[in-house]
Amino acid sequence: MTGLHLWIQNPAYQETAFLLIIDMANIELPDFMSYKDKFSNSKFVEKIQRVAKRAGAKLVYVALILFYTLQSDKVSLKDKAMIVGALGYLISPLDVVPDAIPIAGLGDDLVVLLYVLHKIWGEVSEDVKDKAKAKLATWFDGDETSKIDELFRDDPTDTPV
Repeated sequence: MTGLHLWIQNPAYQETAFLLIIDMANIELPDFMSYKDKFSNSKFVEKIQRVAKRAGAKLVYVALILFYTLQSDKVSLKDKAMIVGALGYLISPLDVVPDAIPIAGLGDDLVVLLYVLHKIWGEVSEDVKDKAKAKLATWFDGDETSKIDELFRDDPTDTPV
């Protein structure tokens, strides 16, 4: 199957890992744009700080890339609207799979974030990636942050995952 392939392992559940395969051509997402009103900079930072360790470095890295891309003046309004919707979905406690459910609770959030990142990947600057990595390093140790490179294929200009 073509599409996004990502091994998920929650640090809190070391023995539990699963492969997430997303067929980007046939993906059916929740209406994450209806969550755009849930987004604010302060709510995003609060949520990420609260769930960072449980969510894992990969989810946090993708969220940070979207957050910093949103702040760029080089991104179209259409792309910014998608980012706001996806980050609002992440922030909202009321989504398809409630965040309180262990392992799976943040899975739907990750799918939405990866979907939007895939759509806007051409707009993501190296500066944004570096800024996201630097922030990630303040919350995770080197072992965890080294795994974020798995999000990208051998060609760093290719789409994520």
